[in-house]
Amino acid sequence: MADPASAPASGAEGTLHAPAHAPKDKFWALALGSVGVVFGDIGTSPLYAMREALAHSRSGGTSELAVLGVVSLITWALILIVTVKYVIFLMRADNKGEGGTLALMALAQRVSPGQRSMVIFLLGVFGAALFYADGIITPAVSVLGSMEGMRELPGVGKRLSPLVLPLTAIILVALFLVQSRGTASVARLFGPVTALWFLVLGGLGLFHIADDISVIRGLSPHYGVLFLIDNGFLGFVILGSVFLAVTGAEALYADMGHFGKGPIRAAWVVLVLPSLVLNYLGQGAMVLARPDTRTNPFFEMIPTAVYWPVWLLSIAATVIASQAVITGAFSMTQQAVQLGLLPRIDIRRTSETQAGQIYVPQVNTLLMVGVLVLLFMFRTSSNLAAAYGIAVTGAMFVDTLLFFYIVHYMWKRPAWQAAAASAAFGALDVVFISSNLLKIPQGAWLPLVLGAGLVLIMWTWTRGAQILSEKARRESVPLSELADILKARAPHRAPGTAIFLTSDPDTSPVALMHNLKHNKVLHEKNIILTVQTAETPRVPDARRVQIQPLNEDFKKVTIAYGFMESPNVPKALGLCRKQGIKFDIMATSFFLGRRSVVPSAQSGMPLWQDKLFIFLMRNAANPTDFYRIPPGRVVEMGAQVTI
Repeated sequence: MADPASAPASGAEGTLHAPAHAPKDKFWALALGSVGVVFGDIGTSPLYAMREALAHSRSGGTSELAVLGVVSLITWALILIVTVKYVIFLMRADNKGEGGTLALMALAQRVSPGQRSMVIFLLGVFGAALFYADGIITPAVSVLGSMEGMRELPGVGKRLSPLVLPLTAIILVALFLVQSRGTASVARLFGPVTALWFLVLGGLGLFHIADDISVIRGLSPHYGVLFLIDNGFLGFVILGSVFLAVTGAEALYADMGHFGKGPIRAAWVVLVLPSLVLNYLGQGAMVLARPDTRTNPFFEMIPTAVYWPVWLLSIAATVIASQAVITGAFSMTQQAVQLGLLPRIDIRRTSETQAGQIYVPQVNTLLMVGVLVLLFMFRTSSNLAAAYGIAVTGAMFVDTLLFFYIVHYMWKRPAWQAAAASAAFGALDVVFISSNLLKIPQGAWLPLVLGAGLVLIMWTWTRGAQILSEKARRESVPLSELADILKARAPHRAPGTAIFLTSDPDTSPVALMHNLKHNKVLHEKNIILTVQTAETPRVPDARRVQIQPLNEDFKKVTIAYGFMESPNVPKALGLCRKQGIKFDIMATSFFLGRRSVVPSAQSGMPLWQDKLFIFLMRNAANPTDFYRIPPGRVVEMGAQVTI
């Protein structure tokens, strides 16, 4: 196994892959598609962001300064964090077109000097862990936020109020249960439905700006500054609620590979940003005119005549936003497994024609349980909002720290320029992180605990795999030496081809040594096969397979996959025909070494961590299934190893 500290990673979801220069009709189709996948999360923020920020102000949201200040802070958070940091700068730092914390980590490792790779690796692990923590909260807070609109339904709201929580749970359970069927058939509706949602957001905002046109003053940043000064330390706390307006911003970068920079930027500038700003202005104008609406400004701004359709549309928008997060968690898991951050996991394709359509049963179950626990633990979107944000701010800060390496080593800027660029964004991130940390007693502790648990699992797996690899290397015979020995003293030869899977192509595989020791035979053709993960999202077929002859008996074959691809060994071996090696898979034996690991307090990791690593190993997916090898052609040979 390669040193995990030198491995890359990525994360995000999607179904389309944008060419570098898309035709105009394709460009706008990608832009529309990105609205559903990329902007679903940030598009549901108006349901609760304004309400929470106003509720925490000193005046309770009744003063003019409070309303103008919150509108100003939200507007400039959208401009500085989303537009400037992500749209203008971070989207330039792509890894062969792919974005996301783990793709940024892979890029930083590729361009940085080797001694820094461990720091970059740890940043990527923290970013991935925070992504999962955020992924559990997003479906709960967004769907519950829209379902709470049931309480305002004309005529029947009060009677239906007790049904909000159970109906939210039913919707979320249904969403997780349909994941195994795939979403390819309905994914094409995500973009148009979410685009309609943004048009409705903008329309509602325009409709209410007339309530008090002076709300336009809130576009000036000085009202935000005055509001923070007026509220003192409380203003710092309010920033944690203001940040709710930009949760989901990281998706712009994470999903870049699926839609392309241009379409995402166009969708943000043309539709999403104007709609969000108009809606927040409309909410502000309505609260200025009628202060009693501050307790639930979004649903109060919907005219009675269209309340039902807008409420149902809000539910559809939050379900789509949740779907994007779930798909993102699946994709992140696939990449983490490929890069050695997590053990092999059962990953199933739900579409043979569309890339990115995968289903990970274990992750789906864990997410569903986590979301339901959160739902019944916090019970309202206001309580959940307290837990929301800290994971996102942490992930954004990781992006900023990794951005330093890109500016300095990839863009070849002086260290002071890279530090200045990162410090500017980092200062913004630290302010929001600090304000969100103040919400730890109210629930922000939960994503931090989840993130810490995931960091521990990833670190244990990578460290344990590294110890195993080093131990195997020390105890194994170099392959070149073994080949020379077998040439001098040839054992009995068995007809056919034997393929020995190994993570280290320079040492003799355990399965080969045991085959010689116990069966005392060597096949006519022997392939030492290594599957490696490249530091790029995908590897073209022309560079998929590399063959290195050792002698007449042995050949080394290396199969490379990108960190966003699923391995398929038989299909890759078919490419060897072009290089003169023919395989009849059904006449070939695959030899796998299965290690039985025994914990030891004297070497490697602490005993408790050894036991955690062994638990992860035992629950890892079978390599036969993971690499799609025909089960009837596999021979497993065991060995006991102490760590």
